[in-house]
Amino acid sequence: MDTDRLPGCYRHPDRETGISCTRCERPICPDCMISASVGFQCPECVRGGSGTGHGPAANAPRTIAGGVVAADPYLVTKILIGINVAVFLATLVFPGLERRLFLFGLAGSPLEGVAAGEYYRLLTSTFLHVGPLHILGNMLALWFIGGPLEQALGRARYLTVYLLSALGGSAVVYLLTPMYVPTLGASGAVFGLLGATVVLFRRMRYEMRPLITMAVFMLVLTFMPGLNVSWQAHIGGLFTGALVALGFLWPAKDMGARNRKFVQWGTCVAVFLLATALIVLRTAELSALT
Repeated sequence: MDTDRLPGCYRHPDRETGISCTRCERPICPDCMISASVGFQCPECVRGGSGTGHGPAANAPRTIAGGVVAADPYLVTKILIGINVAVFLATLVFPGLERRLFLFGLAGSPLEGVAAGEYYRLLTSTFLHVGPLHILGNMLALWFIGGPLEQALGRARYLTVYLLSALGGSAVVYLLTPMYVPTLGASGAVFGLLGATVVLFRRMRYEMRPLITMAVFMLVLTFMPGLNVSWQAHIGGLFTGALVALGFLWPAKDMGARNRKFVQWGTCVAVFLLATALIVLRTAELSALT
């Protein structure tokens, strides 16, 4: 069974797609999708209802490409939001916790933080937020960008994109940010999901203009003076997510399941090793300064 390819449209099985009908949740290709108030619907659901709510069989599991579609296609996104919110609340209850989790390379002498071997900070810092507006903005972006991407990629590949994007963003922050500047937030991972979505839309030949408009707007905010935004995390996450998505989505389906899996997960290993190399390079640089 080949579980590493995108499902085929239920009306055109030879056409891979990352979009599902919002009512019956069956995969649909661009020729079959009909714009609805929320997302897209298939022709059968449009003919059989008013276009709102779920069809009568929406909650029943369906077999697609040899697997079963999960009842909750946004499950991982909800869990990630829950973790972010839980960590935010924990830092309010235990104020000293935040300092142990945010990302910095060198806070003093002797070495502290990642430079002292506390590599967990590269990921824990991406679950921290400085205030209600910070976490609200990132979680809304995670929901609206991440949810549809999870539905398109599946849970395992989606979570891989998220975590590698978080790591890639932190690696670039660690490499390029001044050594005494603490950095935190999920925006690097969110930008990685945005980069992966751009690759998905390009691969499936979806309409790119709305997505490109959103990406340009988010990048403008990234470099806008006075917002105190880590452009290093955003750019690092964006390119990491795009690279991982290229590995997942671009291999031709006629190359065979085993070869496709090798390319897909080999890309993930290569991206992880690249981030590791940046981290090792920066640690050596900081160690030489003390």
